[in-house]
Amino acid sequence: MSFIAPFRALRPAANVAARVASVPYDVVNTDEARALASGEPLSFLHVTRSEIDLPAGTPPYSNEVYERAVANLHDLKHAAPLVRDAEPSLYIYRLKMGAHEQTGVAGVFSVDEYEQGSVKKHEKTRKDKEDDRTRHIVDTGAQTGVVFLTYRHTRAIDAAIARATSAPMLYDFAAPDGVTHQIWRVTGADADALERGFRDIPALYIADGHHRAASAARARQELVRAGRPSRDADRFIAVAFSDAAVQILPYNRTVKDLAGQTPQSFLAALEQKGMQAKPGRSTPEGPGRVSMFLDGRWFEFSLPAPAPGVQRHEALD
Repeated sequence: MSFIAPFRALRPAANVAARVASVPYDVVNTDEARALASGEPLSFLHVTRSEIDLPAGTPPYSNEVYERAVANLHDLKHAAPLVRDAEPSLYIYRLKMGAHEQTGVAGVFSVDEYEQGSVKKHEKTRKDKEDDRTRHIVDTGAQTGVVFLTYRHTRAIDAAIARATSAPMLYDFAAPDGVTHQIWRVTGADADALERGFRDIPALYIADGHHRAASAARARQELVRAGRPSRDADRFIAVAFSDAAVQILPYNRTVKDLAGQTPQSFLAALEQKGMQAKPGRSTPEGPGRVSMFLDGRWFEFSLPAPAPGVQRHEALD
């Protein structure tokens, strides 16, 4: 496997990194993004959620939104400024949240290996979201969303990370949500060691960012069809954390109503889909299990077997 490769990042100058940094585009709605970026012209949300700079009610997938994203990225390059590294590099990315700390390696990864299944998925994607980020990549000429990968940890990669993080940091700041972000730039022998380490792992797993990965692959197809093939489009940007370090938080969702069904008919409908709900607890017993609070009680059921080519996180267990 080739997996990770260095790249020439376009990144903020160190003194403005905290101002440019923003939450991922898909964890906030338009109103929330507008509030977060209010009073901060350097926020990257002006690029990833550019509808915040257009009149309220502007359709999020309208031509004006993508045109504004292109213009905002151009302006940000000069206003921040954004700088491009002189040579291809890898990056060590450390997150600290409360007592938990996890350190990963950021670089670019092969679209071919994603399409061939060496980068494994566990979610289906929605066409409208793919359409949006595909056009965003093609129009801006940039991948502005990072895929979150995980892999089986190895001593070789751990040792290379330890050596790289003994050097001075590139960035070190705390975001408004209290999470600390630290980044090191890695070149030369340390970068070579990381590349060798990733060549020896059997697979990568997408923990988050299925739409970003799928959109990067589709963007490459669009560029080829348009007669604009690019070597940069053969890769997608991601950060990979080992399974020994990564923390996967609960994935909770609230359903506002049962679409006219009673609790009993809803449970019966689940059973027809192969998901028999039984009395349970707020925390599911193990992988592939889901806890559900319904009609004042906790239930638990097993998810059906995944479709061919789709894998769950427990593949790392």
